Amino acid sequence: MARDGAPLARPASDTDFANPLRTIDPAGWLGPSIRGWRVLCLAAGGGRQSALYAAAGAEVTVLDISRAMLAQDAEVARERRLQVRIVEGSMTDLSMFGTGEFDLVIQPVSTCYVPDVLAVYQQVARVVRGDGLYVSQHKSPASLQCRAKPQAGGYVLEETYYRDKPLPPDEPSRLREQGATEYLHRWEQLIGGLCQAGFVVEGLLEPMHAKADAEHGTFAHRAQYIAPYVRIKARRIGVERSLLR
Repeated sequence: MARDGAPLARPASDTDFANPLRTIDPAGWLGPSIRGWRVLCLAAGGGRQSALYAAAGAEVTVLDISRAMLAQDAEVARERRLQVRIVEGSMTDLSMFGTGEFDLVIQPVSTCYVPDVLAVYQQVARVVRGDGLYVSQHKSPASLQCRAKPQAGGYVLEETYYRDKPLPPDEPSRLREQGATEYLHRWEQLIGGLCQAGFVVEGLLEPMHAKADAEHGTFAHRAQYIAPYVRIKARRIGVERSLLR
């Protein structure tokens, strides 16, 4: 995807950098400034997330399993004269980081590539400080139950909800990546798992991608019927509160 310049693997643009905090936090969840915050961009390589958080004044670490995506982070940081720490690794193993090392962990859509979302949450819970934030985005369960393209004029619910096995392949699109093994996580796993890992959910958004005049069968048309993503703001329970659980 990085080699081919796929939309989900493109670095941030000049327009994005005009107001980097607004670009990365349109809902205002992070407040007026993140200057000096220690931020982990988790499974977030590609030259977008890390650069924008750094441009907003944060001390940024980016971790990704893809060396090619991380190369784009390094290139953008060099071009923009930004300081970014780059780490190659998996979202399921953050043992290279210290306990409570980060004030904020952000994670764009990527948990769909691991079978157990709770395992990721538990890793994040250790590395984010007490009262720190975890902002993550996920593919909505219902969206993963439906194919990207309409059938018989509509978007058909095809895949079972209660499943442990990966989803079958679908044609490559903005909704499903070519060659990727993907898993559907239920709401009880996405939200209940956060609570189980020691977080309190403070916000939930379904980012708007629907367009009323979109051509039938396009991403924006499908989004009129099925929200493709969900974004969650969660706060790590402080040490004192954790001991009371």
